[in-house]
Amino acid sequence: MTDFKTQLYSRQGLWSLFLMCAFPLHFWTLLLAFRDISWLTERSNLWDAIGVASYGLVFAFVESLMVFLIVALLGLLISTKWEEARRVALLSTLMLALSLWAMYGQAYFIWNMSPSDLVLKLMTQSGHPYRIIFGITLIEVALTVAVSAFLVLRWDKFFHFMKEAIDRLSLLTSLYLALDFFGLVIVVIRNI
Repeated sequence: MTDFKTQLYSRQGLWSLFLMCAFPLHFWTLLLAFRDISWLTERSNLWDAIGVASYGLVFAFVESLMVFLIVALLGLLISTKWEEARRVALLSTLMLALSLWAMYGQAYFIWNMSPSDLVLKLMTQSGHPYRIIFGITLIEVALTVAVSAFLVLRWDKFFHFMKEAIDRLSLLTSLYLALDFFGLVIVVIRNI
């Protein structure tokens, strides 16, 4: 029975993990909302722009819950030889690393970025440009995840750095959750 109990998270550990799962989703949602608010205001009015941002925040909250459940369940697969704080830091670091790659992928298309002409020419001459793109991307993401995991598990300075970052980002994410509440109120008001 004690082996099963060591696999479980404490309430504080679960809360920290949830906040770290919610942080990148809310940050990205707010960044996109602030980017779009001016043209939404010009298109209709400020109230509609606030409504669109509110829908985004509510969606980000629901998405955060789903991601948190998946990450928490995957965390049960991590060895219990590491203390809970290290496991939460590991999961948070991996979540942040993967979120940064997802943000980069979306930003790449939102801001119409493209590789240089030389890179495009080399990829098209290979005959399999998509294989090269996906292969390079997979290697980059895998290296980022592997290095992040190694640093959290094996280097105490990086672990403590991540622990402090989690504490600081948790405060900011709590503010995001308050914005979620106001967003939900606005969505309810708009739909009454």
